[in-house]
Amino acid sequence: MPNQRSSRCYMQNHKDDKVSFKVEIPIGENNLTGRECPKPECLGYFKVQFGTGLKGENLPCHCPYCGHIGPHTTFLTPEQVEYAKSVALNQFTEVLLADLKKMEFESRPLGGFGLSVSMKVSGGTHPIYYYREKQLETEVVCEHCTLRYAVYGVFAFCPDCGLHNSLQIFNKSMELIVKMLDMSTSAEDVISSRLIENALGDCVSAFDGFGREVCHIRAGSTASPDKIKRLSFQNLEGARRNILDMFNYDVSTGLTTEEWFIAAKCFQKRHLLSHKMGVVDGDYISKTGDANAIIGRKITVTSEEVRTLVQILYKLAHNISIESGK
Repeated sequence: MPNQRSSRCYMQNHKDDKVSFKVEIPIGENNLTGRECPKPECLGYFKVQFGTGLKGENLPCHCPYCGHIGPHTTFLTPEQVEYAKSVALNQFTEVLLADLKKMEFESRPLGGFGLSVSMKVSGGTHPIYYYREKQLETEVVCEHCTLRYAVYGVFAFCPDCGLHNSLQIFNKSMELIVKMLDMSTSAEDVISSRLIENALGDCVSAFDGFGREVCHIRAGSTASPDKIKRLSFQNLEGARRNILDMFNYDVSTGLTTEEWFIAAKCFQKRHLLSHKMGVVDGDYISKTGDANAIIGRKITVTSEEVRTLVQILYKLAHNISIESGK
């Protein structure tokens, strides 16, 4: 049967305790082996590298998509089951043919009619069903237990320890944004400005994706789970009010008034860049009170303020992550 702690998985076939076949499930490309959630409403496919992650025997497996927990024996994919059956039948028919071959005979003609009797065995073994593991989009190494796994999409629970990777993915996104800002320092002015503006947009997108995912995980703890689907973190003040109403905690906890103002202003600048070609309007002025902005002029975004935003978002994300675990 599957053994999570090693790179091998087995399936055994028993019949009246007389016949036993042990089949090793092949390891896929890059040392990753496929798994499938057994819940009918999920059936999510993912891959893990056996030998990484938690140590021990008979540890459970967590579905990275729905969080279902069960023995690894229940997470075999249909292709692995078919493969194991075909190998078992192949081994069985091989043994059966060998035994029947020993019973082959041919007698000489007997009697006045010259009749002879013989038995010849023909045919081959049962064919083996081969398969290939599917390609997935995101590969992760869990920061908590070091399991290496791959999933569709981006966010997932660790199949070993069950930790959700939302904060880990967010932090990686922030690291890439900082590298983008570093590149802007040596680029030409026009390219530098575009890199900085893109970095700002990526900050908001990463935080929005992170916030939505955390709230999705916590949907069962609110009286209005349907509202979760409509939540957006692209407007900080709006997100703050909604989270306070649905989950009864303030996402701005731990931030100074100045830090919250800087973050909110950066988010409004990103809104201008995404929807107004970066041109300042009256709505931006009324929401931010930005004394340096002039209506009808293009908004200015500096590398320094985006770097400051990154540090503020680290605090906000950590705060949301801590609260979501309660």
